[in-house]
Amino acid sequence: MIRSSVVESITAISATVWNEVVGADEPFLEHGFLAALEASHSVSEEAGCLPRLVLAWDGDVLVGAVPLYLKHHSYGEFVFDWAWAGAAQRAGFAYYPKLVAFAPYTPATGRRLLTRPDRDPRPIWEVLLAGIVDLADQEQVSSVHVLFCSQEERAFLAEHAFLPRLGLQFHWHNRAEQPFTSFEDFLGTFRSPNRKQVRKERRVAGEHGLRLITAEGPELGDPEWHALATFYQSNIEKHGGSAYLTPAFFRILRATYAHRVVATFAYRGDQPVAGTLNFEKGHALFGRYWGCLPDEERPMLHFELCYYQLIERAVRLGHTRFEAGAQGEHKLKRGLGPAPTYSAHWLRHPGLQRAVGAFLDNERTLIENQIVAYQEHSPFRREGAEP
Repeated sequence: MIRSSVVESITAISATVWNEVVGADEPFLEHGFLAALEASHSVSEEAGCLPRLVLAWDGDVLVGAVPLYLKHHSYGEFVFDWAWAGAAQRAGFAYYPKLVAFAPYTPATGRRLLTRPDRDPRPIWEVLLAGIVDLADQEQVSSVHVLFCSQEERAFLAEHAFLPRLGLQFHWHNRAEQPFTSFEDFLGTFRSPNRKQVRKERRVAGEHGLRLITAEGPELGDPEWHALATFYQSNIEKHGGSAYLTPAFFRILRATYAHRVVATFAYRGDQPVAGTLNFEKGHALFGRYWGCLPDEERPMLHFELCYYQLIERAVRLGHTRFEAGAQGEHKLKRGLGPAPTYSAHWLRHPGLQRAVGAFLDNERTLIENQIVAYQEHSPFRREGAEP
């Protein structure tokens, strides 16, 4: 008999046991990343985001888990439900707290109903879902949201009264049968005008007198780690956003999880003046945070550090995909194509469930049409067309 349980901290489980259910390409659900969020109080009561991790056990073997969080707001999710919260308020009932299964503050796709790779997932999913439902009743939440999950998980949840939602991001994908051998090989799939534009952008980025590098976390020293934290904070302030990650997160990340970090930097002399923080595991690379010093906002530098340097790395290492984060149709002509994302939502109030369901049906049609339109305007040559 598989049974479920709930723990309120990732530290209640050993890293070895937890990581056995985490996928080969999922850095944001590994024990080290989730523990860094907790230890830095980026996930905490004061942050309005509390761990409620649902586990599935077969005897004393962990066979499944859900990275579930009790949330008192909708910040840091990248799948927006503010209008639903407003509708609940106008109807006279509370929308918060809610339960959210996600990689906190990270719009990266992946599994959310985690299972051991050597087990049939379906029976474990059933137990995990029953555990989620029990917890939803105990915590008296208004709703449960499973964000950036797999298409298969969304279909399973739709069988159990969860509303399926379609989203859109822009991802780079390697060729399956003949992987790219170089960045120029990748550019060779572009139409001529788009290929020339990318080369021009890279040339401009290289003419600012800056030294550009890509390095792994263990290679970074004090100036680089300090710069990453500074860039994150300054970019948040520039755009009037909320800083979900505390300064302590970057210190803990360096000490415990640097092996999953990849950074790109632009140096003026020995000083990092712009850079990105990214994560890598298996055959996947994920872009997360960009920033620069105020007087170093140079033309095309953002594109070079956020996209081109990382695509080069992905090609060199034979990665299958590079996800560059949420939104941003400007990514399209730089070789990141439209990619559907999936989520699933259950709302306790029947009226709100019906209203949200109707909204999602309309939204799905719009996004499907968007994906088709973006594909038609991609920079890539049509099959059989001249270079």
